[in-house]
Amino acid sequence: MKVTIKYFGLLSEVTKCEEETIDFSKTLISELLEELCIKYPNLINKDFQVAQNQELVSFDTKLLSNELVLLPPFSGG
Repeated sequence: MKVTIKYFGLLSEVTKCEEETIDFSKTLISELLEELCIKYPNLINKDFQVAQNQELVSFDTKLLSNELVLLPPFSGG
């Protein structure tokens, strides 16, 4: 499956891109994140959340969408 990953804020600085599409054959978001951390080792030290289908999900969620969004921590006001 082709998965588009969108990076925001500090995460786009770490990856040096705002969006990329990769081929991925496994089933869990955590497995995809493992591959991303190999590609971008500085992601390991960053705190972020993942959204799938415009909803925040845990890392052990099954990958159901062709688009994931990685969001850095944000504060409300």
